[in-house]
Amino acid sequence: MGRIFNRSGQKAFRRSLRREPTAPEQRLWCRLRAGQLGIKFRRQHGIGSYIADFYCARLKLVIEIDGDSHFADVDALRHDRQRDDYFYSLNIRVLRFTNREVMTNIDGVLAVILSHIRDIP
Repeated sequence: MGRIFNRSGQKAFRRSLRREPTAPEQRLWCRLRAGQLGIKFRRQHGIGSYIADFYCARLKLVIEIDGDSHFADVDALRHDRQRDDYFYSLNIRVLRFTNREVMTNIDGVLAVILSHIRDIP
């Protein structure tokens, strides 16, 4: 089957994504980093051919922040669906938030994340 997580061919790209986060990614990372929610998240974590914005290995939970390009056309929506289906095939849950949600309602976003953390055994 080969390696699923953090494939070496993606290393430089993952690094560049970590070096240049979007404002919503940076805002959420400030609240997720260093185990502030009681669990460890990684950012820009490779899973198969995809790179998740944030990933908690212990809970098998991906958090994605979607910008306007995710809603631009049918192809973008289809790509997100295929990505989610791939994660689900690995028993990884996916939470999606929009840039706007993260920037205007960070406490609400964190409340949703915390409710999912509590619901996962």
